[in-house]
Amino acid sequence: MASIQLRSVGTLARQIRTTRRAFTATARRFEVAAPASSRTETSPVLSEEAQTKPIEQAPNRVDIWSRSQKPRSKAMTGPRFEQTNFDLQPQPLSAMEMIHKEPVRWTHDRAVACDGGGGPAGHPRIFINTDKPEIATCNYCGIPYVSIRNLRDCK
Repeated sequence: MASIQLRSVGTLARQIRTTRRAFTATARRFEVAAPASSRTETSPVLSEEAQTKPIEQAPNRVDIWSRSQKPRSKAMTGPRFEQTNFDLQPQPLSAMEMIHKEPVRWTHDRAVACDGGGGPAGHPRIFINTDKPEIATCNYCGIPYVSIRNLRDCK
């Protein structure tokens, strides 16, 4: 009796496996290939404004800051840049413009020590001579210093 049950269970298991295999083999025959779109979803959409907008040196500076430097609109040409969307590229601020906005530090001393704020974000301490009737700047961070004695000459 046990052998009859084992045989019937074996045949039932084989039938289930064959129907499952037949279904998976025929499922691909009935699939319809989806047509490929001309534009992928990940590609950025270019607007007409982005293509006609002039390329600036930096968001806070329009002109070049060195005679040997090419303007960004001429430097970013050629086959390397022809498919580059410049609206998506990083445009850091010009450090020169930010230094020019830094206020002049007036001092009573003949020499000033500048360490760029100190700590890990600073720079080595240097001593700046403020004797001359001109604005003396730090060579590292560009902070301007002037002596109070030269007030009339530096305004």
